[in-house]
Amino acid sequence: MTSERPTTRRRYAIVGLGHRSHMYVDAILGDHADVAELAAFCEPNPGRAAVYTDLAAERGRPGVPTFAPADLEQMITDERVDTVVVTTPDATHADLVARALRAGADVVVEKPLTTTAEGCRTITDAVAETSRSVVMTFNYRYAPRNSELRRVIASGEIGEVTSVHFEWVLDSVHGADYFRRWHRLKDVSGGLLIHKSSHHFDLVNWWIADAPTRVYARGGLKVYGDTSPVAQEMAERDAAAGLPPRPVRGTGSADGTLGWEGREGDRWSLDLRADERLQALYLDSEHHDGYVRDQDVFSPGITIEDNLALLVDYERGATLTYSLNAHGPWEGYRVSVNGTRGRAELEVVERGSVELDERGRSILDPSANPGAWEGDDVRPFGDRLTVQKHWERAREVPIPEGVGGHGGGDAILLQDVFRTPVEGPRHDPLGRPAGYVDGVRAVAVGISGNASLVSGQPVDVADLGLGVSISVPSPAAPDTTPTSAPTTSGATA
Repeated sequence: MTSERPTTRRRYAIVGLGHRSHMYVDAILGDHADVAELAAFCEPNPGRAAVYTDLAAERGRPGVPTFAPADLEQMITDERVDTVVVTTPDATHADLVARALRAGADVVVEKPLTTTAEGCRTITDAVAETSRSVVMTFNYRYAPRNSELRRVIASGEIGEVTSVHFEWVLDSVHGADYFRRWHRLKDVSGGLLIHKSSHHFDLVNWWIADAPTRVYARGGLKVYGDTSPVAQEMAERDAAAGLPPRPVRGTGSADGTLGWEGREGDRWSLDLRADERLQALYLDSEHHDGYVRDQDVFSPGITIEDNLALLVDYERGATLTYSLNAHGPWEGYRVSVNGTRGRAELEVVERGSVELDERGRSILDPSANPGAWEGDDVRPFGDRLTVQKHWERAREVPIPEGVGGHGGGDAILLQDVFRTPVEGPRHDPLGRPAGYVDGVRAVAVGISGNASLVSGQPVDVADLGLGVSISVPSPAAPDTTPTSAPTTSGATA
């Protein structure tokens, strides 16, 4: 990075003011305030807009104007917006990204890029027309453990990659949350293969520097929903106890006349009153638009899967086997990368178990009660990267400590998001910054997988008509010199 302080700041507008947008607002008003300026918000719900305008005022930026989504172009013009940050529900991304580009702004977009092949074409057409920038925020690339695996593979130590096995486990707090909110509807989120797994497919694409060509998927809704064995068992138990049918949401009324009366401590429910931020953003704001954030995970209407398995072929011959489970007793992932010279294995435990608070409810935020996980020697929190070449003993690869969300990836990602446009791109031998083609390449697997779930047959990615080639050039000789991420005030890699 340059040593001189930039003389200008880029003006940013945040489109979509849900929970995730806080990371960007905080960055603009905090660590990156010297290069970024908060210009405007775009949000249809006045309650959520008020939460963020109040937050901005408290942080020294009063009077941030708020625009409706229909007025996106006017916002960009009137507020001289340089970059739009899109953090809205997934199915809306393509339209908003394309409109922002054509209105004269660059775009930063949360994963996934979009949910359909048509959405990919909408974005790629707008990029071709405007030549403006679209940055994908694949923060898991920046997590030190994932960066180290990329370094190992790129070094050639395990040879040419022949296959990858990737297993991701979401626990019964994090996993269940996708079945409480808008993500439960496939036409809005694309299902977990798009919304969640695009993170994972991007990691594989990036780790092995290759592009997917064919996908076969199997899966279903096996635990959540109103017809699952778990739901039926609970219904029978509640009936035997004389309880009424499960309420449609997890939050009860203050006087106990609604909601979870008789079920205090239900471990599958979410009471929005237990989290001050969730209450302000959703419970206190739902009367404006009717969006209910805490739906019962065993209610009808869920159209996404909670168990998924994929087989993916890659251009240069590697094969990926992938599985996702959204109701595990612990959370984390395991990756095994087989090569012509050996094997690399990454094991990550993000939460070894789901612990309960004093009322018997699942603890939503582990950082709020870190002592609850002390003493777990069987599945301790942490990560381990092991490399073993043929005819040699295994060795453990040191992983730098990460600080912050997504395994320490968020803080490093934000430096590329906010500082690169002003100071120019920095040299990153790992190629972590991601653009729209990386976003297309990641959702190509999920879009193909969803099509395969319907047809029961493998799907060729080339048949999707994504609007852009996703082939990856053969990698050049890698720079395997260990690097440390640049830091700014308070951001530690």
